[in-house]
Amino acid sequence: MGVIFAIRYASATATWLTYLALVAVPILAALALGWLARGARPWLAALAPVLFAVAWLAPASLVGEAAAALLSALSCVTLGVLLAAVTPSRWLKLGILAMSAADVWLVASAQLQAPNAVLVAARPGGGLPQLQSEQFGSMTLGYGDLFVAALLGGALAPRPRVQRLAAAVTLAVASGFDLLFLVVYELPATVPVALALVLVSVCCDRSKPADATPPPVT
Repeated sequence: MGVIFAIRYASATATWLTYLALVAVPILAALALGWLARGARPWLAALAPVLFAVAWLAPASLVGEAAAALLSALSCVTLGVLLAAVTPSRWLKLGILAMSAADVWLVASAQLQAPNAVLVAARPGGGLPQLQSEQFGSMTLGYGDLFVAALLGGALAPRPRVQRLAAAVTLAVASGFDLLFLVVYELPATVPVALALVLVSVCCDRSKPADATPPPVT
């Protein structure tokens, strides 16, 4: 939300974010592949420069766009893991709900569209890949949307089964939510993540066995 308002009142912020992402995203993605993501191996970190090269050499192809999106997603995994390590999961979950509510407000009040267009249009020189937002075909997705999803994964990382359930629910909710694109042009992509968080939390709370009532002392 702060980024949106920064771009709105200082459009040069978008260019600065483009170069920041160009440097930070591959490094964070390598950390995820090599050490921080579930199933990471040190040798997998070498895939980050490969993805970067593909995104650079084929920026207009679906393969290049997929490589750039994967780099950004992996960098968000690192951020999610690091934040989860220093922040209570309850605060992370509240943050997800707050960011989703802010996203809905920005879209509904038409305050997101213009700054987002500036951010999407910003590109580094030399044909270098654009990593501050994701594009795949005709679809665009903000870096913050990926970050919110990674934040949910980080909050649920101590509970792998619940984490996998949340990922599946997020995918299912997002698939249904995207049908709204038939009637609207822009949607707050953080909403499926927030809905998945609520649904999984309710499901897990109901599945917890009730505490046994201790027998009366006689």
